[in-house]
Amino acid sequence: MFELSLNNVKKYMDATLVLKNITFQVYSGEKAGIVGVNGSGKSTVLKLIAGIEKLYRYPGSTSLGYDEGWISMPKEATVAYLEQIPQYPEGLKVIDVLNLAFEEIYEIEKGMRQLEAGMKTLEGEELEKALKKYGELLQLCEVKGGYGIQEKLSKVCQGLKFDEGFLNRDFSRLSGGEKTTVVLGKILIDHPDILLLDEPTNHLDMESIEWLEEYLRDYKGIVIIVSHDRYFLDNVVDKIIEIEDMESETYKGNYTDYINQKEEKMLIQFDDFKEQQKKINAMEKNIKELRDWALRADNNKFFKRAASIQKRLDKLNRIDKPIFEKQNMKLNLKTAHRSGNETIKVKELAKSYGDKVIFKDANLLINFGERVGFIGPNGSGKTTFLKLLLGEEQPDKGVVELGANVMAAYLPQKITFNNEELTVLECFREDIFLLEGKAREYLSKFMFYGKSVFKKVKYLSGGEKIRLKLAQLLYEDVNLLILDEPTNHLDIDSIETLEEALEEFNGTIFFISHDRYFINKVCQRVVALEDNGFKGYTGNYDYYKNEKERQLEEVSPQEDAKESVQKTEKLKKTRNAGNADENKKKEIELAKAEKKIEDIEKQIAAIDIAMEAAGENYEELNKLYNQKGNLTTELEEVMELWLSFTN
Repeated sequence: MFELSLNNVKKYMDATLVLKNITFQVYSGEKAGIVGVNGSGKSTVLKLIAGIEKLYRYPGSTSLGYDEGWISMPKEATVAYLEQIPQYPEGLKVIDVLNLAFEEIYEIEKGMRQLEAGMKTLEGEELEKALKKYGELLQLCEVKGGYGIQEKLSKVCQGLKFDEGFLNRDFSRLSGGEKTTVVLGKILIDHPDILLLDEPTNHLDMESIEWLEEYLRDYKGIVIIVSHDRYFLDNVVDKIIEIEDMESETYKGNYTDYINQKEEKMLIQFDDFKEQQKKINAMEKNIKELRDWALRADNNKFFKRAASIQKRLDKLNRIDKPIFEKQNMKLNLKTAHRSGNETIKVKELAKSYGDKVIFKDANLLINFGERVGFIGPNGSGKTTFLKLLLGEEQPDKGVVELGANVMAAYLPQKITFNNEELTVLECFREDIFLLEGKAREYLSKFMFYGKSVFKKVKYLSGGEKIRLKLAQLLYEDVNLLILDEPTNHLDIDSIETLEEALEEFNGTIFFISHDRYFINKVCQRVVALEDNGFKGYTGNYDYYKNEKERQLEEVSPQEDAKESVQKTEKLKKTRNAGNADENKKKEIELAKAEKKIEDIEKQIAAIDIAMEAAGENYEELNKLYNQKGNLTTELEEVMELWLSFTN
């Protein structure tokens, strides 16, 4: 078992302090999740462990500041880091990138081929050295997993859904998300001692995420994950490292355990804060009274005692008051006109692209006030349906329409603005006439306070851009929200803020998401894309998952009965045979073992003759030598079995 440890790490980026006191340990076999708001330094920690960022020390410097602390891990430990935007040379296909994981094995095999070619002309001592070197490379190739290349490649490609067409695509032409997924596959094949993953679930569908969860749970090395996917963290990690105010705190257990422990810690901190405040108030009262007495009695002793208490008060390590409630958006700004009961209607929908059928005779009805999560594998047609719903594409057949008096607002997956050089205030007022004071009052409901309204749009975080886009969308009356992957690239605090804000919305919500925790919190009904149509499940994601598992476990009554009869008959036969056939069975097995020994001995004798005939054909000699070794091992095993029957 080996250990990775960070001790009192302090890190500057130029003159900016980004990490102040990061201390934690992770042991082999452990899976740790790092959480914290965007910009808290989570990715910087991963880059320091990976060696992409270094700890630079500048003793005596006052302009830059200097890094401190230590990162310790075994020298022989291999480390792999999933970068959010991977870079590779031009001209590589996806399969080429995945095969980079086997570079070392391919180099070993290349060395073996070179030795094989060279041994044809060698003899004597030089030949013995070459054979020894060849044997070492052969053993190293086996240790590195050279004989399991196809199995490893197949396992990862199947789990991440890399089909033959995708494997032959140009890596440089993939989207950012596709590139990240390919590099994730390469890293999993590498199987390093320390696996560092930065938002690994962002571009995976649910099936792939669940496969990755299972894969990581069985991982033997260290796994450290930065993720906003709370469901994923609950299913994978056994330790949470929180980074807050540039310092770290470690909690045992998964994400839910961390939330419970942090809440308990805050309650204890609040009790300690209240006790300390009583003590401070009492000390301040004593100081005031002593100074009053000193003035009245003109006695320096009272002044000295007051000064002594003041000194103790100044040195007191003050406990911060914990903040239990976060500031949240308030979306109930206007009472939108109620739409008709039928908000989204789909009848006999058909849509194909060439030979690929997306929808066939599909029907769907979403009523006013429902909160519906729309799910399905990547490429199944979720985005196509949104385009049909928004009128960007037309169905081949059937109807996709919004109901009477529906006023929809669409929040796309990728948030963009016409001019990102504008400030938040200018961007909001760009297409509407509204006095600055009224606009700032409105924006404050979306958590843009004070000077933050003068921040340029291009400098906004992902969460801030979503808040600004919602402010624009909801300025007009809206009774239907359509959201496409709204939690992508948001930190957990921003997601929770969005969840609480959506609770305040009085209309209908229809959203696409692979964030299972978000689905559980927000939706009342799951609609899944299955068999080129829509299938509804009244409940959240957990209900949907349980229902799918129940359906898979169902077996037809006839098959079940047939299987039960077969098992009963087999059990009866086994019991009737019992000990009466034991001796007969032993005799048969003994005869089989004797025959096997005879066959192996004949094969070994034949190989000995072939080795004599091979002369100086070293490639053939090496092949025969390996065959003889395997047969000798097999002979020993069969001899042991034969002895067990004779005793």
